[in-house]
Amino acid sequence: MLTGTDLLTKVKDLGDVSKSDLVRSCGYVSDKKDGGERLNFTAFYEALLEAKGINFSTGGPAIGKGGRKLSYTAKVQGNGNLLIGKAYTAMLNLEAGDEFEIKLGKKAIRLIPTGAAAEHSEGAEAVDE
Repeated sequence: MLTGTDLLTKVKDLGDVSKSDLVRSCGYVSDKKDGGERLNFTAFYEALLEAKGINFSTGGPAIGKGGRKLSYTAKVQGNGNLLIGKAYTAMLNLEAGDEFEIKLGKKAIRLIPTGAAAEHSEGAEAVDE
């Protein structure tokens, strides 16, 4: 069974073939009791995702709903708002109504807590700058 860059190269080389042929060519085949072959699609796709940098077997604690890990990135929404999720505000011990001063840099936006937010965020744990 191919993994890593070998798997990615093989998939790219095969191009537009059927999914069954793709899985078979990459070695994700096992024998059934009756002598036939079983294509291991799940193992193939997991290996493919891992080769692309998505790892399912980290086993670390997840933060937030759904067991997802924090990406530490944000996107501007269609209405122009920049949303910072609940998991991030919880890490900083922020509460509804906390205020910030916005500092614009060349490549960054800094939020400086003011008033009550400054008091709440001082006790935040495990936050690196």
